This record gives sequence, structure tokens and C-alpha cells, in this order.
Amino acid sequence: MKRTVHGIAGTLALCLVSTFFISTMLAELSGNAEVIVTVKRGILYGLALLIPSIAAAGGTGNFLARSRGGRIVDGKKRRMKFIAMNGILVLTPCAFVLYRLASRGEFGPLFVGLQTVELLAGATNIYLLIRMMRDGLRLTGRLAAARASSRES
Repeated sequence: MKRTVHGIAGTLALCLVSTFFISTMLAELSGNAEVIVTVKRGILYGLALLIPSIAAAGGTGNFLARSRGGRIVDGKKRRMKFIAMNGILVLTPCAFVLYRLASRGEFGPLFVGLQTVELLAGATNIYLLIRMMRDGLRLTGRLAAARASSRES
């Protein structure tokens, strides 16, 4: 059960962060202030789902790692700490400030600078979450099985 919750929570976190990133890119490329405000509001609402999913993935991951060790598990632990800190110290504050600025129509240098920081931090978390998923699949043997079956075709 914990392994299932871990996989679902991690996948949900990756999907949400990716959705936030892609939505932000599309909104910015549109140049439409209303679209940007709507996306920023959606991200704030989405945090209500993202934060618990990352917490659930981290909590179940720590539980599952108690009986395991090794390079892969150690790497997942290090990445999880960075993902959490990046979310707490960079992405969440950026989401609130960017929404406030966008809702006031303030799209000047502060907005652009914070938006750049948010996109870089978001891209970093996407990369790290993908690596977490890859290593989780390796630990369960699913990645090796997928590779072996693709060679047989």
C-alpha cells in the first residue's frame, strides 16, 4: 500500500509541477495579462494539491527507504531534500508574489525577474522529480523489465 501511495504521490507531484511550468510558459508567450493572472491563480490553487503530494511522496519514501540502503536510495534522499527546500524557499513564495503582481497589472522588471527565477527553479524540480521516478522504477525492477521487453520486440 505504501509503495502504491508513494508512486501515485510522486507522479502527481511531477504532473503538477510540469503543468504549472507549461501553463506559465504558454501564458507568458501569449502576452495576455488576463491569461497570466488566471494561470498564476491556478498555480496558487494547485499548491493545495502539490504540497500534500510532495509530503506524501517524501513521507512514504522515507518509510520505504528504512529497510533499504545504497547509492540509489541515498541519491533519492538528497534530491528530495533539495526539491522540498526549492519548493518551500523559492517556488511557493514566487507563486504568491507573482500572483499579487500579475493581479495588479505590474509586469515590470520585478515580475520578469521573479518569473525567471520561478521557471528555473521549476525546471530544476521537474528534472529532479524525473530522476526520482527513474530511480524508483529501478529500485522496483520495473525499469529493467521495461528495457528487456523493448529489446525483445
